[in-house]
Formats: sequence, structure tokens, C-alpha cells
Amino acid sequence: MKRMHIHVAVDNLGNSIAFYSGMFGTPPSVVKSDYAKWMLDDPRVNFAISARGAKPGVDHLGIQVEEAGELDAMRRQFADAKLTTFSEGETTCCYAQSDKTWLRDPSGIAWEAYQTMAEASLFNGGQSSLPQAQLPVACCAPTAQSQGCH
Repeated sequence: MKRMHIHVAVDNLGNSIAFYSGMFGTPPSVVKSDYAKWMLDDPRVNFAISARGAKPGVDHLGIQVEEAGELDAMRRQFADAKLTTFSEGETTCCYAQSDKTWLRDPSGIAWEAYQTMAEASLFNGGQSSLPQAQLPVACCAPTAQSQGCH
């Protein structure tokens, strides 16, 4: 089953945790010094926030899958639709080890399709196949100038 993913850059993590905890009626399932995540079942969403110096607002959107076959199916769907993608493969980002494929919509909004395999102790473990200079401060989404994302 798929889960919608929304990642929002915030300017004050503590205030934002308090706000979203009240809005969702539950505390985050993951809290780090610069990041928090709610894995909600109602609505079924992976909602994350981070305070890492990016302009506040939507950082990126995504669809999280539970099984590798679902991710393969999404990648085939993107290819069939002739969408430009960048398959990052297995990487460490947002305190998780995941297999990711990135896209950008016509307005430049970053989308990821991914499967999370395990938790990680670092926000970005430096495992990304993109040069560190091309990774935005807020998360691991490729920049608009990097390969495959335009």
C-alpha cells in the first residue's frame, strides 16, 4: 500500500512540532534536533518537517511504498509516461535508508517515489550518488540543475 509523503521546511522546529502535534492529535514518531516525522494512518501520510536552513514551505512531495515491487511498478509507470526521472538507488536521507527515484513536476516541485528499508542515525549519510554541493540544505532532493531533474 502506498502512503503520501509531504516534507515541509520550517523556521522553528519546536513551535512546528507543537502545532502539528496538536493538528494531528499525536506527537511525532521520530524527533531529531533538526527533524520530526509523523507516520499517520488517518490520513495515511508520512508528514515530515525539518529546520535545516531552507526557505520555509513545501520542501518536496513523495509517494512511499512498502514493497520493492511497488517501487518497480512506479518506475515502469514513469517510464511509460516518458517522465524524466533520476533513480538515486539506495541512499541515506532524512534519517532513513531508502531506495529512491526523483522527478520534478512542470513547476519544478520535487517528487520522490521511494521504499524505506531501515532507520539511519544521520539525516544525510553522504551515501547519495549526487555530489554534496548539488544537495539542497533541507533534504536530499536533487536540484533542478542536476541530472534527470528538470
